[in-house]
This record gives sequence, structure tokens and C-alpha cells, in this order.
Amino acid sequence: MTQQRKPILSTRDLATIAILAAISALLFMVEVPVIPAVPFYKLDVSCLPVLLGGFAMGPLAGLLVQLVKSLLGLLHSSSQGVGELADFLMGAAMLLPAAFIYRRNKRRSTAILGMAVGTVAATIVGVLSNLYIMIPFYSAAFGMPVEDIVAMGSKVIPAVDSLGKFVLMITAPFNVFKFLVISVLTGLIYKPLSPILHGRAVGKQANAR
Repeated sequence: MTQQRKPILSTRDLATIAILAAISALLFMVEVPVIPAVPFYKLDVSCLPVLLGGFAMGPLAGLLVQLVKSLLGLLHSSSQGVGELADFLMGAAMLLPAAFIYRRNKRRSTAILGMAVGTVAATIVGVLSNLYIMIPFYSAAFGMPVEDIVAMGSKVIPAVDSLGKFVLMITAPFNVFKFLVISVLTGLIYKPLSPILHGRAVGKQANAR
């Protein structure tokens, strides 16, 4: 008689993933401008539920939250899915190092290390996706010459006089700031929410996972 294999994700895990993905999709629609001269760079914290899912249930669960969020974003996309693709790549780059590092040793220090590595990875992916995907798309779709986009950056940092400097001096710092904010918020709320994410009663003493 063969022993039935335990599923990678339980029914409760799938339900939690669905809830986190819905919250993430809602947060994806709430954007705060942080660089007025470059209006298409807006802060959102939609990666927060992705990290919560990854820490609580593992990298696969977090990646599914990110995927469902991006697919839901296609329903109201203003970029023909290009923005959602870039967001998925950056979210995955943040999640995977953070979740894998934390999974090996579930301590606060490894969570911080994982999010730091994830922030660096997401920033690199953000620079590359803006350089080769996002900026060329917006330039073509909205008839905006790359030179005009570079000029936006020069209003913030006068040294910005090329697309390469734009992504290094504007895109990279913006993404570092964005994912640092998400990391801080994750660090503040993960432990209080951990019993709920793991299906334990809030009042019970729980070991950190």
C-alpha cells in the first residue's frame, strides 16, 4: 500500500495565498508619488503581503502571491501588461532571496539579512527592467523621447544627462527606498501576524517561524 504524499501547500495555505494576493492587488493600486519631477515613479507597498506569505509558508507560496497579484493587475493595466511584468520580476527578486535565507534559519537576524539581499537584487532587476523594458515601452507608447525622460531626471539631479545615469541615479535610489520601506513594514508586522498566517490562535504562545 503506497503512502499518500503530503501536498506542498495545504488547502489552508492556498486560502491564505488567495487572501494575501487580494490584499497585495489592492495595495498595488495605491501609489504615492515621491519624485514629482518623475511622475511615473510612485511608491507602493504591494510586495508586503508577498514577503509575509514567503516568510510564513515558504518561497513558493510567496511567489504565487506575487504571480496572482500581477495577473490581477492586468485587469486594470495602463501599460499593456509591461508594468505588471516589471513589477513581477522585481517582486520575485525581492522575495526569493529573503524567503530562502529566512527558511534556512528562522531568526530575526536572517530575516533582516534576507530582506537586505532581496533589496539589492530587486534594485538590480529594477534598473535592468527600466533600462530595457519600462522606459523603452513608455517612450514608444506615449511618444515620449528618451531625452525628455532623461530631462526629468536632470531636474532632480543635474548630473543626469544620459539614460544610463538616469537609471543609476534616479531608478536605483528609488527602488532602494521602496524596498527598504517594505522591509521595515514587514519587520514590524510579521511577528504579530505570524499566528494568524500559521493558523494558530492569536492568544497562544508561538515559536517564531
